[in-house]
Amino acid sequence: MKKYIPLRLMKGTLSFLISKRLILILPILSLVTLLVMVISTGMGDMKIGPVDVVKAVIGQGSDIHTFVVQIHRLPRIVVAFLVGAALAIAGAILQGMIRNPLASPDVIGITGGASVAAVTFLTLYSDSGNTLTISIHWLPVAAFVGALIAAALVYTLSWHSGVTPIRLVLIGIGLAFATDALTTLMIIEGPLYLATQATLWQTGSVYASTWQDVQVLLPWLLICLFIALIAARRLNVLEMGEDIASSVGSHVQRNRLLLLLLSTALAGAAVSVAGGIGFVGLMAPHIARRLIGSSFGALIPVSAMIGGLIVIMADLVARTAFLPLDLPAGIFTAAIGAPYFIFLLFRHKNL
Repeated sequence: MKKYIPLRLMKGTLSFLISKRLILILPILSLVTLLVMVISTGMGDMKIGPVDVVKAVIGQGSDIHTFVVQIHRLPRIVVAFLVGAALAIAGAILQGMIRNPLASPDVIGITGGASVAAVTFLTLYSDSGNTLTISIHWLPVAAFVGALIAAALVYTLSWHSGVTPIRLVLIGIGLAFATDALTTLMIIEGPLYLATQATLWQTGSVYASTWQDVQVLLPWLLICLFIALIAARRLNVLEMGEDIASSVGSHVQRNRLLLLLLSTALAGAAVSVAGGIGFVGLMAPHIARRLIGSSFGALIPVSAMIGGLIVIMADLVARTAFLPLDLPAGIFTAAIGAPYFIFLLFRHKNL
């Protein structure tokens, strides 16, 4: 316990165990993320130096630099960070809630359900001129509903006198394939312009992101992050096991339901903007746990920073390594995440 600092707010209503290493690690991660964002903003068809990037961000650069940075690159990079952070927090919550190191929103089909709902939303609410007849701000709500249905299906189908981690993962993988098939069906049945957009969703990309996407995603992420930090104490208790959690007075089933809603809200919002960028929710919490320990008061913000950093770096490689091609960032997160998932599956085969 000496490596943790107890933090109590609102007369003990909110309490956290903060790792002392968080005081060092979080500022370092923030600085690294900021540097990567500046470097990424300057790279592409037009190379822009870091100093000129900063000038362009604050409106002191040349017109062409300001246009490229503020209109084209910066919103994309900010969206990449927000999407990665949302998926990482969702993964950390899932892994703690069901005590399963293999769990993440994409592995168990939650992001697939969100993708189906998002594509269906665009299909149903697009007119003949390919214009939405309803506010785009409802898209995260639709994605959240799809993610929630997928999560409920996985949990229900996995239940047989309890839920075992391996059963939940295998059923989740099956559901993920089924949601991919449904997404493909909606692409075929939907308007033609939707095909390209939906294909990007299936792989996961922040291509053509705008400040409007930031406005849609940022409030969701901030609200969910705040709730996740409040729920950190419950996650710490749940991770000790159902028997211990019940013995200390925790309402296990109610807390699991609330945490599942929170995780699906995060995953659904991320998918509604960038599609199913895979394995971020799996990898980021594991890396964060290595750095900061398992207390969720520190694990959640560090996972968010690492998840955001992973997607920014994946997108940087995707749009600069194969110029003039601009590939989906999800290809590169999957290239790293899939072998890592197999490694974890082998390592935890006795679960």
